[in-house]
Amino acid sequence: MCILNRSGNYKLTEEGEKYLQEGLPEEKLVKILKKPMGIGEASKRIDNFHIAMSWAKKKGWIRLEKGKLVSVGKPEKSEEGEALRRLSQGKEIGEKTLSTLLRRKLVRKEKSDAFKKASKLVGKEVTNLTPELIKTGLWKDVKLRPYDITVTGGKLYPGKRQPYNRFISQVREKLAQMGFKEMSGPIIESEFWNFDALFQAQDHPSRDWTQTYTLKKPKRGDLPAKKIVDRVGASHENGWKTGSTGWGYKWDPLKAAQLMPRAHGTACSARQLVKGVDIPGKYFAIKRCFRPDVIDATHGVEFNQCEGIIIDESLTFKEMVGVLKMFAVEVAGAEKVRFFPDYYPFTEPSVQLSAKHPEMGWIEFAGAGIFRPEMTHPLGVEHPVLAWGLGIDRLAMFKLGIGDIRYLFSQDIGWLRKQKVTV
Repeated sequence: MCILNRSGNYKLTEEGEKYLQEGLPEEKLVKILKKPMGIGEASKRIDNFHIAMSWAKKKGWIRLEKGKLVSVGKPEKSEEGEALRRLSQGKEIGEKTLSTLLRRKLVRKEKSDAFKKASKLVGKEVTNLTPELIKTGLWKDVKLRPYDITVTGGKLYPGKRQPYNRFISQVREKLAQMGFKEMSGPIIESEFWNFDALFQAQDHPSRDWTQTYTLKKPKRGDLPAKKIVDRVGASHENGWKTGSTGWGYKWDPLKAAQLMPRAHGTACSARQLVKGVDIPGKYFAIKRCFRPDVIDATHGVEFNQCEGIIIDESLTFKEMVGVLKMFAVEVAGAEKVRFFPDYYPFTEPSVQLSAKHPEMGWIEFAGAGIFRPEMTHPLGVEHPVLAWGLGIDRLAMFKLGIGDIRYLFSQDIGWLRKQKVTV
């Protein structure tokens, strides 16, 4: 071990290492002078006797009387001995003591790798202060290039959340702030929850193989409690106790048990109604859905849907339209929105929401309405339920300023780098 300064490293020599372990010669000489001793006898008992006698006399530890060596009291702790110990531990020592050790050849000076590396830069112009220049102090002997604060630095591209993933998180946070509770549901769903519980007839065109996917294996899953199944079946066949005549056909529980990838988020709403809801209450779900479709700029075979329901006797269809408009304007940043009457098997009245994209014109991205009694009553809810389903992928197109829905999953590194960084 050693100390490091502008001159380099100082390390113990072989002799210095020996004295560190055994003690300095002058220290050993004083120890044997318990009584006056002749020079001849002392020289036989001490290695390097002449060095020991010279330094002991210089330090005032001994004197010569009538040809014999006499100890002059117990000497103080040797500075050189303490310095050797400190150097071995990598600690600094005084310059005067260091000079003495160098003269006695107990230490030697060695230039470190850091010093050698830094010394090559002396007299040259440098742009950066290296650790070696700072440690050795040679930074004082180099020319530092002037720093121009007007120059623009290089761009940094830190890690960040994927833009579409970030947008979905923002929508989820916005809904939570509005008091909505998040609903859950499996990605592989039975036709019962995806269609039958929504009062969607089993011969409805949207349940055809061209409109939905089905699971090949396993083909069927479990149905819920028999009471719920019987009520839903009766509502399809004759309207049950809802005042409706139903669809007027023989409902098949085997078809309802068929498994499929979830086709819309409304299946989560049906499950939540059976599970239990607060009145008044607000619920939402952002779920991955799957439908066979022709892939283009606004369609994909898999997509995210933001489903929401509000249960409160004091609310009307008008309030729901206001919530949808708020989403389009505040969340997606759409400047123009419009509503059209529409039809869904499970809502009445029903409405479609479209927003105007700056490049692609009017795009449909939401359907909404009030759940029909034929749906809610069999599931155990008799209060009005306002519901909507938002195509959140299309909503993101507005927010992110893109013209192709497939770009939501883009690997264009240039576009991804330009997106905002959020904490």
